[in-house]
Amino acid sequence: MALPLLLLLFLAIPLAESKLSVDYYKTSCPDFAKIIRETVTQKQISNPTTAAGTLRVFFHDCMVEGCDASVLISSNHVNSAERDADLNLSLPGDAFDVVVKAKTALELACPGIVSCSDILAQTTRDLITMVGGPFYKVRLGRKDGLVSKASNVEGNLPRVNQTMDAMIKTFADKGFNVQEMVALTGGHTIGFSHCKEFADRIFHYSKKTKTDPAIHPKFAEALKRTCANYTTDKAMSAFNDVMTPGKFDNMYYQNLQRGLGLLTSDHALVKDPRTRPFVELYATNQNEFFKAFSLAMEKLSVLHVKTGHKGEVRHRCDAFNSIRT
Repeated sequence: MALPLLLLLFLAIPLAESKLSVDYYKTSCPDFAKIIRETVTQKQISNPTTAAGTLRVFFHDCMVEGCDASVLISSNHVNSAERDADLNLSLPGDAFDVVVKAKTALELACPGIVSCSDILAQTTRDLITMVGGPFYKVRLGRKDGLVSKASNVEGNLPRVNQTMDAMIKTFADKGFNVQEMVALTGGHTIGFSHCKEFADRIFHYSKKTKTDPAIHPKFAEALKRTCANYTTDKAMSAFNDVMTPGKFDNMYYQNLQRGLGLLTSDHALVKDPRTRPFVELYATNQNEFFKAFSLAMEKLSVLHVKTGHKGEVRHRCDAFNSIRT
């Protein structure tokens, strides 16, 4: 006899994921959502780049070892942690700071209850919403991971100079299709990139031309002025979305069509026939982008989560509860 549909759907959900729920802290820490909301509001108002930075840290966390706050761990004398991997060295301090502030407040309200991984997931959603992005459900109940190694990062995160084939494979290896990849990349509608990440496009494109002809000429000239001293000033950077850098909207996709994409990987999205249709859809329909982004973020936020004895609730977000090698 055929199994009931609901049972089949339940069996299709990984066990760890099935233990998560949006009201996980309803009784154990009833002020969880309120404390997170107040913390991110104060932080975003004082440091407007916090939303973009936190979204980036969350993505970097989930793509390596799953969404388990492993990226928050600091290195020590026995372990080189994820955040010290080459790809994570430019992760912004404001993102780590907002999680620490939320953890401190939650430890006072309900000590030993809320994981750092849940804090990172919830703060990311609240910050995205705060700067105009879509609201999506965050299921809670993650435990913090017990492993954080810099050596695990390479190959799990996309690089700005990857081919489209390599980018698609990086996301496919985590279970994301091409449309979901394009939607998640739309997070570039907020935040900035350091000049070294796109310098080759404006200064060393090829032997025939120093500047990528696909970049809008005026945009290229502005970037050259901004990044003139990028080799000596490593902090030099430019907004990913030059039009509305602080607002979560679909302008990023519109910019790609105008030659205003900053990174090589950005431009590849509008150039490749596999991804261009989604760029065109999201450029013309913000609701479709928000819907696709929300679904992709919900999926990302439960990637390889730890529950039960597979993790812990850290006392501090930057250190395991006991020294690990």
